[in-house]
Amino acid sequence: MFPIRDHNPSRHVPVVTLGLMAVNIAVYLWGLAVLTDDRATWDFYLDWALFPARLSDLQGMHTLVTSTFLHAGFWHLAGNMLFLWIYGDNMEDEFGRVGFLLFYLAGGIAASLLQWAAEPWSPIPVVGASGAIAAVMGGYLLLFPRARIDILLFLVVYVRTFAVPAFLVLGLWFALQIFGGVNTPTDEGGVAYWAHIGGFAAGLALTVPLWLRLGGPGYWTRTHGHPPHPETAMVESRVPVVRRRR
Repeated sequence: MFPIRDHNPSRHVPVVTLGLMAVNIAVYLWGLAVLTDDRATWDFYLDWALFPARLSDLQGMHTLVTSTFLHAGFWHLAGNMLFLWIYGDNMEDEFGRVGFLLFYLAGGIAASLLQWAAEPWSPIPVVGASGAIAAVMGGYLLLFPRARIDILLFLVVYVRTFAVPAFLVLGLWFALQIFGGVNTPTDEGGVAYWAHIGGFAAGLALTVPLWLRLGGPGYWTRTHGHPPHPETAMVESRVPVVRRRR
């Protein structure tokens, strides 16, 4: 299952969301053009990626932020930018542009700190926007738990798109991060599950004051967990199965 869009249109042009996407993409493209060998890439990572062991020595504090703008490959970048686009515009609507930028950066820092706490002496660099985006997802869950998310489902040769509530998509995603974090040795590298967990939890916590200003439980009573404005129409599509000729 893979989320591809939501039915929660933004009320304003998501300037900050688009700007964050542009910066992430620009940094990645710059790296492709300039970091032409492993030594150059490693030197760049030493300066800007998060190394938990260095952080434990009180070095590289700036990498709590800069590491969230680095990506290890095209699909790493593409997946993160898709998730930011799906959830970021609505959170920017609710927080405002400056508030959303501060929220995003705070979520990224919280994600990096939990990843550091899980493996404080790891020499493996940590990069990616997914911790900050997890914070956006956590806040989205609190404000729009029943917003509809279109999911692309792959079952071998069967491919279908259908809409499910945000709480199901985001709740399942968070549960998978906890499962991965608990069952994956921290010294093996790979997915930074604890950054995802820390970002998601921070996003929930940082959104609580906004949720309370909107009315708290009363806000949910008014909206029934849906966005407080008309949703886009649900479109169900099915990709036909093409059978191979014998």
